[in-house]
Amino acid sequence: MEKSTIREIVSDLKAKRDALSLAHEQLKKDNDDWNKCIIVLSLMTGMIESAKIRMGWNSDGMALLPIIMSSIIASVSALIKFKKFPEQMEVLIQSTSLLTNTLNKCRNHTEIDADILVEYHTALEKLETAIYPDIRKKYLRMSHRNLIDIMKIEKKFFTQIDITNSPNTEKSTQTEEENLSSSASSSSDERGNSFPLRPLSQLRNPIRSLGGFVTSEHKSDEDDSPSEEV
Repeated sequence: MEKSTIREIVSDLKAKRDALSLAHEQLKKDNDDWNKCIIVLSLMTGMIESAKIRMGWNSDGMALLPIIMSSIIASVSALIKFKKFPEQMEVLIQSTSLLTNTLNKCRNHTEIDADILVEYHTALEKLETAIYPDIRKKYLRMSHRNLIDIMKIEKKFFTQIDITNSPNTEKSTQTEEENLSSSASSSSDERGNSFPLRPLSQLRNPIRSLGGFVTSEHKSDEDDSPSEEV
């Protein structure tokens, strides 16, 4: 598809660069898995050799087992060299670097010129020779899906920022704060009315009256006691 604006070129380069990055990620994962397999087989071979010497296993089967394990390790190593994982990853890294440089130049321009077209066509040629068409189709589909998801997330993020920074939101926030403060003050007033504070002098009078009542009652008991003795 022909690109007529600088924005379309930037989007296209971004998608193709991400596709190369995804292909490199998969190659690195495969290479690590094969290397882990070699490490595990080597450790198992050493463990079998140590156990055979320690336990004194001298049977023909135990003598043949380390040879079989060593043959498997050599076969896996040869298969890794045949797949050429490091060479493929190096080609992808170079292609990704070229696409990234071209993308940076395009981002610094507002219009398409001859230099941008030359850089863009060189990057496309490097991409097309880096990986096979069926693999490129697979990772381009994944790259487009990822970019669309990222754009949706970014759009949602900036929409929420605009909503948060809008004046109506600030006014509603202030209104909510005022409502909360008024409700808190009204609740405190209701509590104050339900439990009114009385002066200290009013609290002393009932105590004095209560003391006088107790004193008079005690005197009446003393007056009644002699009459009962007589």
